[in-house]
Amino acid sequence: MKRKAADILLVEDESFEVELTLHALRKHCPACLIDVVRDGEEALDYLFYRGAFEQRSSAQPRLVLLDINLPRKSGIEVLATLKSDLNLRSLPVVMLTSSLDTGDVEDCYRIGANGYVVKPLDFGRFDQVVGAMCLYWLELNAAPRRQGKLEALPGELPM
Repeated sequence: MKRKAADILLVEDESFEVELTLHALRKHCPACLIDVVRDGEEALDYLFYRGAFEQRSSAQPRLVLLDINLPRKSGIEVLATLKSDLNLRSLPVVMLTSSLDTGDVEDCYRIGANGYVVKPLDFGRFDQVVGAMCLYWLELNAAPRRQGKLEALPGELPM
């Protein structure tokens, strides 16, 4: 059976951050399918159908949530690779990070990030931020064209 494509690819190496993010995503987007990878190299393998993901038959996710500080390849390196690839450059990528460094913000936008969200330290605020991202990227935003048609129309994904 062909697996449904993930709505979100979460790229995060810290287990605690993964659990917090998954909790908030599942609360605000219970119908979403979320895949998690733990480092930059694994993220590229996933998105380019390499290594352990060579047989992945599902389409690309609708949104990538990408941390900056990752093992093996940084989030900025992953972003640069995605945005330089003709097939992946339109994939929405939101940097979801604890980095407040203005150089990181500027680099990410220069490379092509679609958003830069600093993780709030307060879980209640973090939950609100994740909810707003789900609403915007998965319900209100029209996804980029893939194979000659819109991937999803605004409001198509039930919240």
